[in-house]
Amino acid sequence: MSAARSCRPPRALAGLFVWRLRNAGAWKIPCRFVHLYDMASNRLITFQYFNFLKRMYVTQRNKDLSQRAKPKSDSIASPFHELQQLNQEKKVVHKISSVSPVHQLWSEMSSRNELREMKSAAETEDSVIPVGAESKEDRQWKEMKLRLDDLPGILARLSKIKLTALVVSTASAGFAMAPVPFELTCFLLASLGTGLASCAANSINQFFEVPFDSNMNRTKNRPLVRGQISPLLAVCFAASCGIPGIALLTLGVNPLTGALGAFNIFLYTCCYTPLKRMSIANTWVGAVVGAIPPIMGWTAATGSLDAGALLLGGILYSWQFPHFNALSWGLREDYSRGGYCMMSVTHPGLCRRVALRHCLALIGLSMVAPVLNITTWTFPVISLPINLYISYLGFRFYRDADRSSSRKLFFCSLWHLPMLLLVMFTCKKSVLEKEDKGDLRGRSHEMAMEIRLP
Repeated sequence: MSAARSCRPPRALAGLFVWRLRNAGAWKIPCRFVHLYDMASNRLITFQYFNFLKRMYVTQRNKDLSQRAKPKSDSIASPFHELQQLNQEKKVVHKISSVSPVHQLWSEMSSRNELREMKSAAETEDSVIPVGAESKEDRQWKEMKLRLDDLPGILARLSKIKLTALVVSTASAGFAMAPVPFELTCFLLASLGTGLASCAANSINQFFEVPFDSNMNRTKNRPLVRGQISPLLAVCFAASCGIPGIALLTLGVNPLTGALGAFNIFLYTCCYTPLKRMSIANTWVGAVVGAIPPIMGWTAATGSLDAGALLLGGILYSWQFPHFNALSWGLREDYSRGGYCMMSVTHPGLCRRVALRHCLALIGLSMVAPVLNITTWTFPVISLPINLYISYLGFRFYRDADRSSSRKLFFCSLWHLPMLLLVMFTCKKSVLEKEDKGDLRGRSHEMAMEIRLP
């Protein structure tokens, strides 16, 4: 019993100690340490502060400190000569004298007077500046003023005049290939309306792509990016081209051609332009946009959508893939910097395969033309060498996948299309032959009907 009683006090003391710790809030001890650390940091009790106090103590105790002043030398000297100059130019600073407030005010006034004299001297130098040198006003930011003399060139770049010329030429080829007699008035109205519609579409495209064109080297000098023209003026120019262009195609030519022109503007501005930053499907949509102008030329001449119009559209559709894929291959860095989703950036293997496929498709489409009674059989034979050559360059681009092969394919596509359309026009079947064949078919049908009658 005595042993049990002797063991109870230590246990009771331990329980009392634990109870005391709980009531005293021992679990709050880490929080208190964090609070003390925050107070110390707020009172600048840091290593940097102790280092500062040590330097202050050393500078007060040791007053014979030396300071080296190295003047800026005009001529280039050897390192040994510089060391000798440093040894000679040591200066001992024994005491730093305090500056009186009167002397401080006087020094500030003198410094202000010196600054005024320097400004006046600079102004006089700027007034006597030579003609070839730049002045301060030329180096400062200022608003760009639009001159009437520069407006035609700015609007031409806004409407992408070279691309517009290509669109008008393909529409003219479609008009010329139509199996009807040539009408000059209808041809001019169709060409003018197609050109105005193309100018409107290109202007709206540049209006939407200003923040993205500014990141690309190829497009950073466009008028809207450089601020040479305001966005309001660009939209007004697009409206002044698009509305008369569609009205001219609808009322002056025929409603089918006007509807195709309006659909092409919508497809280019509202489908192709936003898709360039979303999916690689933009290339196929853009190929459809480029295939519509020759169809418009055919419908302007005939007033109907025939198989010949679809064949011309198919040739333009296939031609655009080797043309654009080869161009985009050399601009991959620019397109990725601008945020455009192109095959050459995201799917380089698919980019090369699609270019080669459509190069071979041009050979097959050329073989279909005489079957549809659009050209003679000499067209596939004459166009075979140029189609084989662009197919060879497409194969080189698919195999090598370098800038040299892409550049060769791109430059070949520039002369391949006009050459192919010219050969197609020279091998076109004349209207008289088709009329004679139609008359012969009609006469044979009448003779067959007469024979069948008793």
